[in-house]
Amino acid sequence: MRKPVVDYRGFRLSKLNTPEYSHLLLLLGWIGYFALYFITENCIPVEQCHVVHSRVDDLIPFCEAFIIPYVFWYLLIVISLLYFALYNVRGFRQLQTYIIVTQVVAMAVYILFPNRQELRPEVFPRDNFLTDCVQFLYAVDTSTNVCPSLHVAYSLGIASVWLKETSAWRWWKAFVVVAVILICLSTMFIKQHSFWDFVAALPVYVLAEYIAFGRSYWRERHKQKSR
Repeated sequence: MRKPVVDYRGFRLSKLNTPEYSHLLLLLGWIGYFALYFITENCIPVEQCHVVHSRVDDLIPFCEAFIIPYVFWYLLIVISLLYFALYNVRGFRQLQTYIIVTQVVAMAVYILFPNRQELRPEVFPRDNFLTDCVQFLYAVDTSTNVCPSLHVAYSLGIASVWLKETSAWRWWKAFVVVAVILICLSTMFIKQHSFWDFVAALPVYVLAEYIAFGRSYWRERHKQKSR
């Protein structure tokens, strides 16, 4: 069994600023995100939110099966952060930096350009366990502040950091890529996001990728290829 590069058994809050554990400070970004999420969800009236809609949305049918990859997204975030925290601290820093950048940009957009979508079906075409799950999702997650889609932006970053991980198995990388594609599609097929939410997440991904990895990574890759 692979040995972790950091021994967290000796972790104490008093050691959070030490070189061995300082990377965990990046997790504090989640506290800021959830605070801003609460503010944007509860302090911006729905009537002030601009409706986001694309003609492409009308061509995409509702498909409750996509709730599976949509929900798997949460688990993929946890798995990825846990793996890199254990086995690749640099990768952890890069992934968490990427996540923080996407959170900051998305929240800035939600505040400056509050938005919502009106794509959710009033009546589901089928009645089964998966539609019950979608119904529950609708109940706990509002249809406001959806553009850009964090589901899409996070997923692209997770795929990026895994593809750069040299010690990860090829089958796992392939699985992550397929999972990310399905997650991105799921946002539109369960009518949780508009096509424009997906498109808007792309420049957010590019910006976060540049900040998290910078030119140094691509210079290093170029040198390796030129050898």
